[in-house]
Amino acid sequence: MSATPQRESGHQQSLDALDRRLLDEFQRDFPFEPHPFAAIAGRLGIAEASVIARLERLQAADLISRIGSVIAPHRAGWSTLAAMRVPEARLDDVAALVNSFKEVNHNYEREHAFNLWFVVTAASRAQGEAVLRAIEAATGIAVMSLPLEEAFRIDLGFALTWD
Repeated sequence: MSATPQRESGHQQSLDALDRRLLDEFQRDFPFEPHPFAAIAGRLGIAEASVIARLERLQAADLISRIGSVIAPHRAGWSTLAAMRVPEARLDDVAALVNSFKEVNHNYEREHAFNLWFVVTAASRAQGEAVLRAIEAATGIAVMSLPLEEAFRIDLGFALTWD
């Protein structure tokens, strides 16, 4: 689970002890089983529906960005980092188009000649490359694909501090 505390926004004060435990304890070690939210509920001593409602509320408040697994690259399917040089006036429209593909799991703007970056994850290399070609065809802008050459493991969890 990716968690992003928003200290500046004032949301932190609205987090109760269970919200904080949910964010702290399940960044890593998210239960890998058929009913993960029930397992979390058991550890927290609350109902499964309460866990789901809390996560939905935290996500709606932009306190967590996503709930999902992180799978080692190319263990299941294919992925690539991609970049485009998008004219500033078209950036929002092109980003929206890129996001419309289910194979795109996120995109972001960078201050660089290549100003729109995104990750494509697909069942196969052929499917992923077809998505890149479709984006190029729809936008008229070349997509630079930067497939993984060497994997590095980065721990995405971090210690949360509560004032």
